[in-house]
Amino acid sequence: MKTVDVIIPTYKPGKKFIKQQRMLQMQTYPIHRIIIVNTEAEYFDREIISDYDNVLVTDITADEFDHGATRNLGVSQSTADYFLLMTDDAIPRDEHLVEKLVEAMEQGQSQKVAAVYGRQLATAESSEDEKYSRNFNYPARSFIKTIEDLPRLGIKTYFESNVCCLYRRDVFDELKGFISHTIFNEDMIYCCSMLKAGFASMYCAEASVYHSHNYTGLQQLRRNFDLGVSQADNPDVFGGIRSEGEGLKLVKGNACMLLKKGRLLSVMRLIWISGCKYLGFRLGKNYRRLPQKLIMKLTMNKHYWK
Repeated sequence: MKTVDVIIPTYKPGKKFIKQQRMLQMQTYPIHRIIIVNTEAEYFDREIISDYDNVLVTDITADEFDHGATRNLGVSQSTADYFLLMTDDAIPRDEHLVEKLVEAMEQGQSQKVAAVYGRQLATAESSEDEKYSRNFNYPARSFIKTIEDLPRLGIKTYFESNVCCLYRRDVFDELKGFISHTIFNEDMIYCCSMLKAGFASMYCAEASVYHSHNYTGLQQLRRNFDLGVSQADNPDVFGGIRSEGEGLKLVKGNACMLLKKGRLLSVMRLIWISGCKYLGFRLGKNYRRLPQKLIMKLTMNKHYWK
């Protein structure tokens, strides 16, 4: 039986993190260790994990946090065959999450699958447009992607989410892990290098977590600014591949769904949110033309720029 560790970066973990930890302890597939890399010790209540013997916490400062390097730090503390990366607000739908991910990884070995990411489900707090977005990006059907799918899928070929993704440790070490300094998209950048090296990525619809964010327009603008920056900083991955096409397809489908339901206010919200996303993305892609003061107002990751 392959060993599995779970690695979770945390920052001010709350109620969702508590539920997540409970569900991880209930998994049918044994978890060797849960490795937490926490940003700022003062914001982490150790009582939350006091009942669990297999949880290890390492504290870092906000200045030390980086989307790639922080996860690499967590992986460096693991000796497991597979490691599952999660965010601190992703809650397993049931006790079979790890079991289904490992099962998919094992079944995909003949096709050189080296990473398996799970389905993200909307929650009761999700808006109508977010529910549609979740189904658009995380369908009910599982599939495998290789570099041969790039002409057909475009940017979606590299889509892989560290909200819930299981990795083969041997391949991860062979590819030198995540990029050590990145503002965003460490998972997609790694997926690109993994596929180019001849391995495959798998989406497992049977392994799912509840994960939702009801961002405001301004929050979406800032999030997509960082997304645009990551694409501008990694032309070897994103250069020559348009991202806007997938976004437009999502917005059109979402709007049609909302109109059929008579949700006019939701359509207006969708237009506003989508406009903020696009503006943020374009500003991020062209951040080198912007003054530093404006960049610091737009970014969600101020420490990246230090």
